Amino acid sequence: MSKKILITGGAGFIGSHVVRLFVNQYPQYQIVNFDALTYAGNLENLRDVETASNYHFFKGDITVPQEIEAAFQQYGITDVIHLAAESHVDRSIHSPVDFVMTNVVGTVHLLNVAKQFWASDLENHLFYHVSTDEVYGTLGETGLFTEQTPYDPRSPYSASKASSDHFVRAYHETYHLRTVVSNCSNNYGPFHFPEKLIPLMIRNILHQQPLPVYGDGLYTRDWLFVKDHARAIDTVFHKGIVGETYNIGGFNEWKNIDIVHLVCGIMDEKLGREKGTSQQLIRFVKDRPGHDRRYAIDATKINRELGWKPSVTFEEGIVETIDWYLANQEWLEHVSSGAYQSYYESMYQNR
Repeated sequence: MSKKILITGGAGFIGSHVVRLFVNQYPQYQIVNFDALTYAGNLENLRDVETASNYHFFKGDITVPQEIEAAFQQYGITDVIHLAAESHVDRSIHSPVDFVMTNVVGTVHLLNVAKQFWASDLENHLFYHVSTDEVYGTLGETGLFTEQTPYDPRSPYSASKASSDHFVRAYHETYHLRTVVSNCSNNYGPFHFPEKLIPLMIRNILHQQPLPVYGDGLYTRDWLFVKDHARAIDTVFHKGIVGETYNIGGFNEWKNIDIVHLVCGIMDEKLGREKGTSQQLIRFVKDRPGHDRRYAIDATKINRELGWKPSVTFEEGIVETIDWYLANQEWLEHVSSGAYQSYYESMYQNR
């Protein structure tokens, strides 16, 4: 059956990779990219598919139900892959209400519209909610997050995502909406907005600016290549069991300071700088409040039940990522300056 899939946040980092994969891999589907184009949403991320016959862009905000309804009405949406979210922990500490509005209220609006439009035929529709491992809280030196790990969010961001997860599951139980949820570890790769660790280090090394590292730098994360995450989302969308949760991770733990050292070494080599040059730019800065010490995902379930596993090692993925940023420095400077936000006007408003 030809599907008409609404992908929220499709102009963002992970969303753009999901949109690209679905547009290219499923020409029989109609893919609708629903994005408000806030600071991290960038249509330049999708230049390579923007003229595809099965790709459509709808500028809309999930906190405005009338805009969601308009997209459902215009395209006859059959399924939702929900990625739109405020996602930066530092921003959530300064502006928690923004995270409540987008991540909680926006998700509920989306659920309500889906329930309304699919009410007569719930069996042929799917609402897929993409979440984060941060809802589980923090780990000690050992152990992994599984799908049964109790929620223990520690920041406004993770609290808002935990709440949205609960609402999705509640709509499945209460209204019989067909839902699946996935919780992923830290993503990295091309098109990552440069407020996040890896692209920030790459950009600052390019400009020989300080490399800020929180606290002692020993905070540990499980890193997942974004293209592998997009493949996992494809797998869960088509093979996942309704009502289930799937943890998606790279089995790939790194301390922040070790990642910074790795990026420094690769960048020095590729830029023809003397070994150790970039490491001299490292600056340890005041830790952020509520900083979780360690995250690590157990992705055994999705591997065992659905057959997904990461396709690249971190060493392979980080080189591909750095190569992409070096080859796309214009994109990097556009998003750093905010100039990319004029792309929407040139592509859509001025036609």
